[in-house]
Amino acid sequence: MGIEGFLLIVVAIFCAWYIGYRTRTGDVATQKVNLPRDYLVGLNFLLNEEPDKAVDIFIKMLEVDSGTVETHLAVGKLFRRRGEVDRAIRIHQNLIARPQLDKSYREQSLFELGQDYLSAGVLDRAERVFLEVVGLKEYSVPALRALLDIYQQEKAWENAIQTAIKLGNSTKKNMQPVIAHYYCELALLARAKGQNEQANQNVKQALEADAQSVRASLLQARWDMEKGEYKSALRSLKRIKSQDADYLSEAIEALASCYEKMHEQERMVAYLMQVLDEYPKIPVVLILSERIRQWKGDKVAAKFVADYVRRYPSIGGLHLFINLYVSSTEGRARDDLLILQGLTHKLLADKPEYQCVSCGFSGKTLHWQCPGCKQWSSVKPVHSLEE
Repeated sequence: MGIEGFLLIVVAIFCAWYIGYRTRTGDVATQKVNLPRDYLVGLNFLLNEEPDKAVDIFIKMLEVDSGTVETHLAVGKLFRRRGEVDRAIRIHQNLIARPQLDKSYREQSLFELGQDYLSAGVLDRAERVFLEVVGLKEYSVPALRALLDIYQQEKAWENAIQTAIKLGNSTKKNMQPVIAHYYCELALLARAKGQNEQANQNVKQALEADAQSVRASLLQARWDMEKGEYKSALRSLKRIKSQDADYLSEAIEALASCYEKMHEQERMVAYLMQVLDEYPKIPVVLILSERIRQWKGDKVAAKFVADYVRRYPSIGGLHLFINLYVSSTEGRARDDLLILQGLTHKLLADKPEYQCVSCGFSGKTLHWQCPGCKQWSSVKPVHSLEE
């Protein structure tokens, strides 16, 4: 018999104990306990591996009062944790249906029922339950968190914003960075519908919610570049250095493009050299080395990269150096460099580009909400974590 059978046997034993307890402490002259027929029927279902019928029998047998309701709740939680959500739902619905149930127990049962529906993915029912529970003082905060989870899954960002505001007020936790992401999601939806003004407005709301929102700055810069407003895009991109320097790599290519569109290559190099001094990141070196190579040739660019790699060793920097230096070598040295080039290329190809600092999820794509732990802004470029 598996864990399921064992769990139900525990329930059955409790039933037997409880009946015996009631018999011993009641106005009964004899200590003999006669087990009810339903109890024996329930055991028979259990032994015949018909747990659903056994659950029904044992639920009927357990009189719901202050002495047994905790057992109902505990068994319901166990079922839910084991993935048997339908049975958990039946137990909690049975509790709520009892008119004599104490108010505090009814509230707890209602919250547990909402958790059951959420675990089962029945989001509309879970939402209705949690909207009722959110008005109850004891369960208000966990209900708000559950509603936030539901609205994120449904991509109901307006509801998510309102719920996050309430949760922040209740817990005194700063929810503004998360709210900024919700506005960015709304901006992307508006943009997909061709509602460009609304999208711009949503991005502004994101920055009002959280002035440190890198995502909002990137969106604003991208859309300004599409309109040819490169100076405005540059302002947004340069903000990222002070917002969160770990995400500079996401802005460097666009930043260089803006300077080039305005025919200000020298200013671009001066700015990137300044950035490199403050935040030595391989994407900055990559952009600079390519421009130096175009203007002054492979050897000068290779020397620039070699100086960087000496100070900040990394596989990415070594690979870039080899790519630049291999064209100016011959014979055995060139063959050796080609072997190293293949090796560093493989190492970089197998290496994730982004990693979550919360749960360790990694991949080749930047996710603003981690697919693993569902945290916002926890996925960072790997090179920034290593350096």
